Order: sequence, then C-alpha cells, then structure tokens
Amino acid sequence: MKDMKTKRGADIASHHHLLVAKMKLKLKKHWTMWRTISQKFNTAFLQDTNKLNEFEIALSNKLQAFHDLLNGKRTIMESKWKEIKEAINSTRHEVLGHMKHHHKEWITVDTLEKIQERRNKRAAINTSQTRSEKNKAQAEYTEVNKQVKRSITTDKCKYV
Repeated sequence: MKDMKTKRGADIASHHHLLVAKMKLKLKKHWTMWRTISQKFNTAFLQDTNKLNEFEIALSNKLQAFHDLLNGKRTIMESKWKEIKEAINSTRHEVLGHMKHHHKEWITVDTLEKIQERRNKRAAINTSQTRSEKNKAQAEYTEVNKQVKRSITTDKCKYV
C-alpha cells in the first residue's frame, strides 16, 4: 500500500467517508476487441414531455434551415443524407446529451433530478464551516434523502 486518502464528497446515506488507497499490483494484459464503441444518447429524457418538445422544436428548426438551403439547388442524395444525419446527431447531442451512467430503465427523470439535488445537499454538508450550518444542512439532506427514497420506491412499483 502506497498512499491512503479520504473522499468526503461521496453521495451515500451515511456519516462515513470513503477511503481511497494506492496499491502496487502486477496486472495481466487485457485483450480488447478492436472495434469502436458508438456513443449512446440519453433517450430516457424523451419520456419527459418538456424535453421531447424541446427536441422536436430544435430538430424541426435545423431541418427547416436545411430545407431552405436545398430549394433551387441540385445536389446528390449522398450529400443530402449526410446533412440530415448531421442535423439529427447535433440535435441529439445538444438536447439529450450522452449517457453518463447506465441508469435503470425504471428510474424517472424526476427521480434523477432529486438525486442530483441530494448530491448538492451533501456537498453543502461537506463545505459547511460552523456546527449550526452543518446541522441545518444535515437536516435538509435528511429530508431530501427521504424524498429520493420515496420516489425510487414509487418508480419501482410503477415499473412492476
């Protein structure tokens, strides 16, 4: 074991902190496949009507601009397809974004937002300077944590 540190920013429902240690190991060579992995977009956001409307509006705006450019010009089909594909991919990248983690499919967008809020409350606990601030932040974190747990159980019940 070479080094050990504590990580205070972990989002777990506990007063304990994570430990990170550096160790020296001898590793075996890992053989990988030589193909590229395509980037997946976060399509779960399309279940939310606001995100779906935002995606549809952005895509229709880009395709309308592309359609206006094509009027009166003779172009080959391959270049048209590349432009349409680029418009769709750029819109997916802007509105949906790439998948960061493999979330379970039953977790709703609202629950993910509550989890992010819980992480922010946990960060507030770690950055508090006085005991009164820490106690207040801890009470807020506890309340948000209860909301997250309730939301997760309702999502599971709806999924099943």
